[in-house]
Amino acid sequence: MRGKKILMLVGEFSEEYEIFVFQQAMEAVGHTVHVVCPNKKSGELIKTSLHDFEGDQTYTEKLGHYFALNKTFKDVREDDYDAVYVAGGRGPEYIRINPRVIEILQNFSAAGKPIFTICHGVQVLMAAEIIDGKRVAALEYCEPEVRLARGIYVDVPPTGAIRDGNLVSAKGCRDLPPSCANA
Repeated sequence: MRGKKILMLVGEFSEEYEIFVFQQAMEAVGHTVHVVCPNKKSGELIKTSLHDFEGDQTYTEKLGHYFALNKTFKDVREDDYDAVYVAGGRGPEYIRINPRVIEILQNFSAAGKPIFTICHGVQVLMAAEIIDGKRVAALEYCEPEVRLARGIYVDVPPTGAIRDGNLVSAKGCRDLPPSCANA
């Protein structure tokens, strides 16, 4: 998939690595990545978060770096893109209730275009009702929700990703290399 246009959907406090690393990897191999956030314009900054596993029962969350968006959300037209990627972290919690975000994902799904997601990004796919019967990976804390959305949760290894049709999903930021390899 060289030289393609990829739309990245993020929200405030999306996981920093899952934004920066995916964008940089895709651009390094010749793709164009437009990063958008609902109700934000090109050039505006969003705050990111850093999640880490430090021996507690769950991950810790710290403030990440600011990220400058490079496309205005209201200007997004699905026909302009070859694929869509939903970053994980905290952003999916609220962008999944945005009707236009849901419409974008449903349109990509209906067109059979590649949809990439990682970590909590699967929450947005669940809200768009596009994982029914699909095998998906996500952070293990999303497994009950995946099942409730009639998806099939797959516990991939820490450096794995899974493809089911046009959907590529992974567990977390350590899974970015195999996710990017599927692009």
